[in-house]
Amino acid sequence: MVTTAGIDIGASAVKLALFRTTGDKTEWLDKSCYRIRTQDPFALTEQAYDEVLKRNHLERKAIDYCATTGEGESIAYSTGHFYSMTTHARGAVYLNDQTLSVMDIGALHGRAIKIDPRGKVLGYKMTSQCASGSGQFLENIARYLGVAQDEIGELSLKSDDPEAVSSICAVLAETDVINMVSRGISASNILKGIHISMADRMAKLLKSIKVKEGIVMTTGGLATDVGLIAALNEAVTAQKMDVKVLSHPDSIYAGAIGAALWGAYRHTRLEELAANRAA
Repeated sequence: MVTTAGIDIGASAVKLALFRTTGDKTEWLDKSCYRIRTQDPFALTEQAYDEVLKRNHLERKAIDYCATTGEGESIAYSTGHFYSMTTHARGAVYLNDQTLSVMDIGALHGRAIKIDPRGKVLGYKMTSQCASGSGQFLENIARYLGVAQDEIGELSLKSDDPEAVSSICAVLAETDVINMVSRGISASNILKGIHISMADRMAKLLKSIKVKEGIVMTTGGLATDVGLIAALNEAVTAQKMDVKVLSHPDSIYAGAIGAALWGAYRHTRLEELAANRAA
């Protein structure tokens, strides 16, 4: 039996996942997500980690492998670190075992990842440094419109005449939105226009890594935005890609899930190597 923790420190949130692996059986014990806001992300991570362990009546020494991903490489109490592409790929396969590619939509970037059925990364492509394809950009627009984050998706689905938004630059896109508001364009049509712009860029990323068919699993903070998922499915259809873009209620935890599962694999392999050397 191996007990592992996965810690994913992103730009806007800290995610944790606690797993127990016995042979081929994997049990997801607990999860936790904390918004960073103005807090120190490493102090917040330590607090969150201890809270998860306390809930499960565990001490740190009971964790066989504490795996980090994202910006968590320098955490002193971790056992090892995994690249976020690797962890999101593995986490996506855990959430849907039919996944053949991943669209990671985080606070600062979008990233398309092509994988094999085991979650091995075969190729990837990221958005440019411009933030107009990111969660932070969408959050800023929602704040300007006076819309709560959890309302964005449903409002977008109600659009009847989406307004075109610049897909080149976040600053230009925000200027577009200001002009739309002054012209009386509804929040629904503005948000749908933004979703279309973001989805077009993400569909092109998927196409650039030769994703042609199968399930695309979305991960990251925007994966549960139903308006964006709908726009993504429209965009891949327009690009003549035979894929289905899906989400999962736990998509935000994909990185932490993948870290915990890869941690269990690495721990087991290290123990096997040690036993072979001792034999």
